[in-house]
Amino acid sequence: MTRRGLLLILSSPSGAGKSTLSRMLMAWDPTMRFSVSATTRSPRPGEEDGREYYFRSRAEFETMVQTGEMLEHAEVFGNFYGSPRGPVLAAMDRGTDTVFDIDWQGGQQIRNSALGRDVVSFFILPPSIAELDLRLRNRGQDSEDVIRGRMAKSEGEISHWAEYDYVLINEDLERAEAELIAIVQAERLRRDRQPG
Repeated sequence: MTRRGLLLILSSPSGAGKSTLSRMLMAWDPTMRFSVSATTRSPRPGEEDGREYYFRSRAEFETMVQTGEMLEHAEVFGNFYGSPRGPVLAAMDRGTDTVFDIDWQGGQQIRNSALGRDVVSFFILPPSIAELDLRLRNRGQDSEDVIRGRMAKSEGEISHWAEYDYVLINEDLERAEAELIAIVQAERLRRDRQPG
């Protein structure tokens, strides 16, 4: 192992592109692993337990939090989300980078934990609020009420951009991908990440 694995945190309001950019980053380097979150929300059509999320009951999730099995957790839109600790620590010890597609609350918990020195965090912004609304509608996944709720919450989420190491404006997806990859390459080469 030449270095300890990084924790690459991508956060954004819903519809700004963090999930798409996370997938693109992992396609660029397939040795990375994606941190599959646990959640109490119901699966969407086509989602499978253990692939997109670990779908858990509220009681199961609360037990995982109480026993220290969660690296971070938060309640978002009435459901709990969290990152199981074990797989992340194992990946770090192998020198494997882990990609997190999480909200600002989860990102803040990881950055403020004992693993904070291994975090590289990115906040993804849309080019405008109007574009964010359009992207949510074009996804076709949510009802009008859910879209309105996500838009109402987006201002609060966006207000946390300054807590992140890097801010990317996702106006042109290919450009945002290139910037993301360039930053990851540079962070891997930092002197303090090079053992020996």
